[in-house]
Amino acid sequence: MANKKLQLMTAVVQHHLGNAVIDAALTAGATGATYFFAQGTGVRQTLGQAASDIEVGKRVINILVAPALTDKVLKAVIAAGEIDKPGGGVAYVQDVLQAVGFVPPKV
Repeated sequence: MANKKLQLMTAVVQHHLGNAVIDAALTAGATGATYFFAQGTGVRQTLGQAASDIEVGKRVINILVAPALTDKVLKAVIAAGEIDKPGGGVAYVQDVLQAVGFVPPKV
């Protein structure tokens, strides 16, 4: 039977912060993460000279979480990924309608 009570957290962070974000999510209770490498545009073009510290390479991290853990994991991801800083990236959460193969943690 498919699990119907999950949320998908996606974080796009600077490449060098990817491992720290994954570690923080796991420490906060996530059971795993899937990631891939990407490049993006947007903030670098609008910030001008201030954008020189923003890496072109990004890591996109997907984390399935039980709703009871979403806030805790999201806070950890934001802190580790420096997402609250300008050009730090983005994180968002979506409801998952169905998922198969997810092993929920003991909350």
